[in-house]
Amino acid sequence: MFLSLQGISKRFGSVVAVDSVSLEIAEGELVFFLGPSGCGKTTLLRLVAGLEQVDTGRILLRGEDLSVVPARLRNFGMVFQSYSLFPHMSVLRNVTYGPECHGWSRQRREQRAQELLAQMHLADQARKLPNQLSGGQQQRVALARALASDPLMLLLDEPLSALDAKVRTQLRGEIRELQKRVGITTIMVTHDQIEAMEMADRIVVMNRGRIEQVGSATELYYRPDNRFVAEFLGHINLLRTAAGSGGSPLLAGRALVLGGTPRHGAVLVGIRPEAVQVLAEGDERENCFPARLVKLLFLGNLTRLELELAGQPLAAEVPYRSAEGLQPGRSVRVRLPAEDLVVYGEG
Repeated sequence: MFLSLQGISKRFGSVVAVDSVSLEIAEGELVFFLGPSGCGKTTLLRLVAGLEQVDTGRILLRGEDLSVVPARLRNFGMVFQSYSLFPHMSVLRNVTYGPECHGWSRQRREQRAQELLAQMHLADQARKLPNQLSGGQQQRVALARALASDPLMLLLDEPLSALDAKVRTQLRGEIRELQKRVGITTIMVTHDQIEAMEMADRIVVMNRGRIEQVGSATELYYRPDNRFVAEFLGHINLLRTAAGSGGSPLLAGRALVLGGTPRHGAVLVGIRPEAVQVLAEGDERENCFPARLVKLLFLGNLTRLELELAGQPLAAEVPYRSAEGLQPGRSVRVRLPAEDLVVYGEG
């Protein structure tokens, strides 16, 4: 394995920032550390970078223990949220600074910088100072500088969070394309679920210093291991059921069929809004229930229906035209497909 984190822990006084984290990262992967503020994702990135020292555990790079290797010798490129460009240096000098520190010849480092700036669509900005660039351009310079010395890994600490939505969306695609083209192993920290789901090979969801789940975007979204992951990634409906006389879960007084292993008694089930089906009157398929329409929210190509089912809130997202004619207060029929239901324990 390229990078191996083995039982990593880090405390700051009485606060446990990272708690017994173990993780394997393959060469060439783009892995996201995702979680709410204070979950330990940035601290974990800084431990990998060598900017913080682990209290317990080991970090192995191609089998070599990094605990005795200082940050400056790890040959990792790092990009921060604040760009951290040298304000008195031109764009070209910012990018050539790392290779110069590594002893590269002037010709070699300038050639490398020009190549990277061309890839970042900044070839015509090489002589400008950072304050003459837009935020998106500055972040591209920071990325070029991080890659200039041919690092073994690229570490990105919420590099897009200070940018406006349009620039952020554009840079997401550029970073992913560049990472694939270069083939560099990359760890990126974010609290933006859309950013992680769009870009990552794998996502590491963290909470209170621990890993909740690791997987692809589709795995985490459709089959979250627990309630925290389910609620953190996107929107999900959580419905409590009652225990029927035969032990099967009941919803609105009717049997609720679950996919996978049969469950007995009262359970808490989850279903994504886009999986909820709004049916025509008289449809009596499995897992059909009466509901009351409370509110409609126009979302462009979709309409969100805020419903009430057995006294519990239920959201459904349907194509815009499918909601035409629906009015708040109306009774509708909804279906909760068994294959889209996930059980999160007892109700």
